Amino acid sequence: MNVLDSSGWLEYFTDGPNADFFAPVIEDSAHLLVPAICFYEVFKRLLVERGEDAAMLAMGLMSEGQEIPIHRMLSIEAARISRELKLAMADSLIYATARLHNATLWTQHEHFQGLEGVRYIRR
Repeated sequence: MNVLDSSGWLEYFTDGPNADFFAPVIEDSAHLLVPAICFYEVFKRLLVERGEDAAMLAMGLMSEGQEIPIHRMLSIEAARISRELKLAMADSLIYATARLHNATLWTQHEHFQGLEGVRYIRR
């Protein structure tokens, strides 16, 4: 299973230089988990930068993966991760989602580099 952090989704949707790194993961929607917080982060950014239509189209594609809601056990694990790794709430929720589902986290955020279960590419 795979999890993309919001930076990966945004890279793909804006056709950034690392879009090809994330494309195979996104296109394999049967093995894709989408943390609920990613819907918020991606929609908000695309809404500001590209408008409502582009943001809604992105939500449709993201919905092809399995949405992982924020629930009690995920919240507790994310809080532990946040304390241990000094990560922000959203990043902690995304990493906790990957860990709780034995999934690989795909990202271009430096603070994930070197963590177990992470596939990192430099921006």
